[in-house]
Amino acid sequence: MTGAGRVSSGRALTGTAWAVLVLGLWVWGRDAADGPAYGSAPTTGDIAAVGRPPGVPLPPDHAPLDPVEPRRVEIPSVGISAPVVARGLDADGAIDPPPFEMPHTVGWYGSGTRPGAPGAALLVGHVDTETRPAVFYGLSAARPGATVTVTRSDGSTAEFTIDEVEVVPRDGFDARKAYGPHRSGRAELRLITCGGSFDRAADAYTANVVVSAYLTGTKR
Repeated sequence: MTGAGRVSSGRALTGTAWAVLVLGLWVWGRDAADGPAYGSAPTTGDIAAVGRPPGVPLPPDHAPLDPVEPRRVEIPSVGISAPVVARGLDADGAIDPPPFEMPHTVGWYGSGTRPGAPGAALLVGHVDTETRPAVFYGLSAARPGATVTVTRSDGSTAEFTIDEVEVVPRDGFDARKAYGPHRSGRAELRLITCGGSFDRAADAYTANVVVSAYLTGTKR
């Protein structure tokens, strides 16, 4: 796992792209208040937003919910279903992701927005381990209009709708755009992992996948 300027021997969600991601989070948060051995790294194609297909309507916003901690996230359309744990910043000021031994767990930036509350809540996960895909390996296949559900600690479920899937080059990562809310006062969600293709010469992924969603419903 890499952090801001650090690389360990774990080799899960590796390379410069992750370092840019976590360092960007650190900078944004302050201002606002080794690769896969199995040879099947995900490829997301062009470095661009997928966008919303013409003629596919998106539901209206739902009013924000009370701030409650997340426990589980699911994206049925791409087969993602995983527990969520709160993570903070490490001694170097980078987000402390789930440890290498927990590749199928999603990390929530616990000092930030809680899913369903106003603002953009941040969820991050490994794309792979040294030998197999990890929790967010299929994230790049998500598409606008798909549903993301977050089970919360009070037993409620916050339902989000994806409105943007973007692949951001590692040398052009804009923390404000990635982490900041797209619409003031709206409850939003960001799901982020490494993406693009794996550059073996640089020992890094070429990009980050950033999936944006907004609150469209709730149930108990």
